[in-house]
Amino acid sequence: MPEIVMPRLTDSMEEGVILSWLKEDGDEVSIGDELVEIETDKASMVYESDLAGALKILVPEGETRPIGEPIAQVGEPTESSEAPVREADTSGEEGAAPAAKPDWGSNHPEPEDRNRIKASPLARRVAEEKGVDLSSLSGSGPGGRIIKSDVEAAGTDVPPPRKDDEKEPSASRDSGGSASRTEGDVDLARGEPEIVELTRTQQVIARRMTESKATIPHFYLRTLIDMDRAVEVRTAFKAEAAEGEVVPSLNDFVVKATAIALRRHPRANAAFHDEHFELYPRVNVGIAVAAEGALIVPVLRDADHLTLTEISSESRRLAERVRSGEVTPPELSGATFTVSNLGMFGVTGFEAVINPGQAGILSVGEVSERAVVREGQLTSAHQMEVTVACDHRILYGADGAEFLASIKANLEEPGLLA
Repeated sequence: MPEIVMPRLTDSMEEGVILSWLKEDGDEVSIGDELVEIETDKASMVYESDLAGALKILVPEGETRPIGEPIAQVGEPTESSEAPVREADTSGEEGAAPAAKPDWGSNHPEPEDRNRIKASPLARRVAEEKGVDLSSLSGSGPGGRIIKSDVEAAGTDVPPPRKDDEKEPSASRDSGGSASRTEGDVDLARGEPEIVELTRTQQVIARRMTESKATIPHFYLRTLIDMDRAVEVRTAFKAEAAEGEVVPSLNDFVVKATAIALRRHPRANAAFHDEHFELYPRVNVGIAVAAEGALIVPVLRDADHLTLTEISSESRRLAERVRSGEVTPPELSGATFTVSNLGMFGVTGFEAVINPGQAGILSVGEVSERAVVREGQLTSAHQMEVTVACDHRILYGADGAEFLASIKANLEEPGLLA
């Protein structure tokens, strides 16, 4: 019987978690039907069937499988729709048994026992927190899928139900009021800890960041950039923009400046793999977006060929899709370099961790007006601190310095960003 295997939904995906089956055991599925929701290393995504026929689920919800391992089988439609014939009934009497549902074992729940509500994992979490009944909502996502904004629009103030495992503190204490603990347990002075299990995405992020720091020899270069001209150009954009028209942010300027610098410095737009360099012909800039409980990096493809306005529009679109849980595998794949900006949180500077498979990452701090000395006179300027983390196996000190100097030059004279 033809198999559906755990798909590779992102370029760095090694395994996936079955979050929810969107079809039931025995259902007829068609090519293109939304079949299963899978949590990858970057986000949760819906996989559409590439086969047609009767579905046999092999892997239940909540379980993890590596790339390429079968998760379901799809038989010919006749296998579930045609009525079987009793072998002994050849007398011309009624010999056809009534249509029967295939018996694929007791491990798969009956259709009436399964949750048929189509909702993103983020929407489910928000609904649980807010006490929202998903069955009462209409989804605005693809195929009527409930997304985060649908739950938030419900506007309920009902507190979430108390979990069964939330016991009173006294349940774990003896008659003397002290906790019943063995030697070596958590110090009671810190209090009873709340255990928070990591999501699949958080587990993969933790593993990949540990891998990055353990296997990639980072070194860091930082500089201060005079952003006066960039601020002036953005102000002009804003003044000339029609109502509702997109105005590039200063981070859009940074992305464009970085993309141009990557085109001029090919080793920065590359990676070290198995004792050789991989130089990528396309400049695809990943932009770090804070999502609930995770950091997701959608990709601006061919960023060096996009205008500032195009970068601005695409960045906003991708960020919204990340936060709503609707981002797709192609939108998360193929980054050749990453830009991470924490300036909006008042961070002046920081050192980000390189994403494995890239030569570096740019960390961007806030733009602030600071006192400076110019030609012996005290004045002020809009300044921004940036730090580039480099993989020392492919980018050496001078290479990284020249790359960073290009970014600086591009931002200090925004006319170079055309």
